[in-house]
Amino acid sequence: MTAPSAPSTPPALSAALQGLDAIHEDLAGFYRDLHRHPELSFEEERTAGRIAERAAAYGYTVTSGVGRTGVVAVLENGDGPTVLLRADIDALPVKEQTELPYASATDGVMHACGHDMHVTCLLGALKLLADARADWHGKVIGVFQPAEEVGGGAQAMVDDGLFDRFGRPDVVLGQHVAPLPAGLIGCHKGPAFAATDALLVRMFGKGGHGSRPEATVDPVVMAASTVMRLQTVVSREVAGGETAVVTVGALNAGTKDNIIPDEAELRINIRTYTPEVRTRVLAAVERIVRGEAVVAGAHREPEFSVIDSFPVVVNDGAAVDRTMAAIGGALGAGKVLDPGPVTGSEDVGILATAAQVPLCYWLFGGADPAAVAAAQAAGTFEKDIPSNHSPHFAPQVGPTLTTGVTALTAAALEWLGAARDGAGG
Repeated sequence: MTAPSAPSTPPALSAALQGLDAIHEDLAGFYRDLHRHPELSFEEERTAGRIAERAAAYGYTVTSGVGRTGVVAVLENGDGPTVLLRADIDALPVKEQTELPYASATDGVMHACGHDMHVTCLLGALKLLADARADWHGKVIGVFQPAEEVGGGAQAMVDDGLFDRFGRPDVVLGQHVAPLPAGLIGCHKGPAFAATDALLVRMFGKGGHGSRPEATVDPVVMAASTVMRLQTVVSREVAGGETAVVTVGALNAGTKDNIIPDEAELRINIRTYTPEVRTRVLAAVERIVRGEAVVAGAHREPEFSVIDSFPVVVNDGAAVDRTMAAIGGALGAGKVLDPGPVTGSEDVGILATAAQVPLCYWLFGGADPAAVAAAQAAGTFEKDIPSNHSPHFAPQVGPTLTTGVTALTAAALEWLGAARDGAGG
């Protein structure tokens, strides 16, 4: 999908974007500060405070503590449509290895998914929209959502009365930085981000001395066999035209080389796009885990618990067409593409589903275009270009920041009402 370029930039957007150059350096400094001070899910106290302070200074009515650590910034500007713009704010338990001068000052915690960039872009868009309020009418709701990484933040904000307290929007808009070349936008209609099921599995054996394995039921061997068998789920139980991913992200067992432990723990991550495939894959994973326990002679059945779960993100087709046309017109021809479905997951869809409104959620590039081109030419993209959740992931500040602010501003103004009689509400 390539968005058609607009014949000219709409007057409201043109007026809003005139202020971008003036705030770019300030936003870049804010981004670096957030990157240096990451906070884990539902612990984003400093981050929320910095957001609230900025949004209030821009003229928004700000409410903190929504969904525990979320922030909602509202600007009412006369009668008209209501647009919800969303950014997630939490970091990851990753030890940063970028060697940037503004690298994380918190050992073992990093903005390895780019949420600091999401926050900064949304604040930039809120500033431009506030300054250009004479050119549009309606209501802007800026939602700074906590705990996306654990799949709980969006639901927490909904449960805390997000729409009852601040109004129901006409559309939910948002974006996620990705290892695309900086300056590009990617958006896919329909199922766009995979559903996730993360499972904690405990497998039980019988411990003993490493010199006498015959007197034990070794849960390490049981778990290792399970990991290998799980690799057949996608290749042998999912049709070639369907998509699924099964990853064992952690296997933990034992304390010493000559002690066979009593149990092993697996952490399994599953990605799917349809309810039918999800049901089939979950059933296959459970069957294999239980089967391996039986084969190993376990005296106790495995235990399963859900770590977190994300629904599939479904982009409304008409909303994508409308929004991408506006963004493509703002950024220029060839800047918008269809990346296909993404196997990553997001909880932003919960906001749109709960409000029963269309969603348009897109990617924006954060990687050095020259480095991407070189890696693609050499066939080393996966090796040379760090992806989200990597300890080396670090979006290029420019033009990533400019692109993200422009995209959100253009998208919001497309859905807001145009100024009537040359004045805002």
